[in-house]
Amino acid sequence: MFVEIVFVGLPIDRDEVEEVLEAAFELDGEVTGAGSGMGRCHLDLEIEEDSDPAAALDRLRAVLSELGVVDCATLNVSE
Repeated sequence: MFVEIVFVGLPIDRDEVEEVLEAAFELDGEVTGAGSGMGRCHLDLEIEEDSDPAAALDRLRAVLSELGVVDCATLNVSE
């Protein structure tokens, strides 16, 4: 599963979010890309095929919530 996380008005540095996501998905996923421009930024998260997609998205939302950035994030999910 591929998740593009698009942030608008991110209140913390994107690199901080990336580091936390890399730690949270160390065993079953990885951040594979990032970018910024036009007042937006994004992170690309690749989740292993054998992972439970619903559980992975729940974990992702929990991490974003703990960081206080869930309200400025949009998740674009591709199987």
